[in-house]
Amino acid sequence: MALHELPLDASVLHGYFSRELEPVLTVDAGDSIRLSVPNAGWRVGQDEPFESRNPELDTGHALAGPIEVRGAGTGQVLAVRVEEVVPGPWGVTVTEPPHRIDWELANGVGHWAGREVRLAPFLGVLGMPPGERGIHSTIPPRGCGGNIDCKELVAGTTLFLPIPVDGALFSAGDGHAAQGDGEVSGTAIESPVDATLTLDVRDDLTLEWPVARIDGAWLTFGFDEHLGLAARIAVDGMLDLMEREHGLSRADALGLASVVVDLRVTQVVNQVLGVHAVLRDDSLR
Repeated sequence: MALHELPLDASVLHGYFSRELEPVLTVDAGDSIRLSVPNAGWRVGQDEPFESRNPELDTGHALAGPIEVRGAGTGQVLAVRVEEVVPGPWGVTVTEPPHRIDWELANGVGHWAGREVRLAPFLGVLGMPPGERGIHSTIPPRGCGGNIDCKELVAGTTLFLPIPVDGALFSAGDGHAAQGDGEVSGTAIESPVDATLTLDVRDDLTLEWPVARIDGAWLTFGFDEHLGLAARIAVDGMLDLMEREHGLSRADALGLASVVVDLRVTQVVNQVLGVHAVLRDDSLR
């Protein structure tokens, strides 16, 4: 399988989703891509903006892509394996009223004002454009992925996304050096990152919403303006998974889920709310 490079360059970056965007790279299923992106606010340094190709349209997160996957089609599933995420030497957290925390990042630790936090870097945005034509914001997550902002999607995890358009047209960005569940200020430690991802296509899965495999657990996701509906979507996805992975009936899956599945608030700040359901391997044998 091949390894492709997408450098830190305006020609491969965009700030919105659209199925009409021309792919900047075409790869085969199973290929890997090494990419570099500014932080979500299009900065490569704390006070060093990065100019996009089209500032009028590029109003969202700085994303690398779109990447076309040969043979990928609607109804299939894109498997995104996160191989590596390396944050830059700085990051920023913005709060309201206008206030910012500037971080120094080194050796897996974030430093600010004599305090330290452990870093767990991941990409906040992993996704594809909706099937509908036009320009779509990068802010809300969707069934086809996007701004999921799940802190569990670190190196070593795989995210499974239903493919909404032929070729997949996958994009990634929004580097986070660390984040808590909820992302309650609206930002994490926003940092430029270098990342390596492997893209594959699955035609043996049927999904409507994202699913992830992390170390020792399965995650299922739900997004909606109403937290309860987001939770219901995540639970329904988990029941589907428990039927598929454990051979359970729907009724048995629901009963067991009430005992062993945890619901967590992914984020509360991206126009729609996110919930992920967690089923740990050691909770159900």
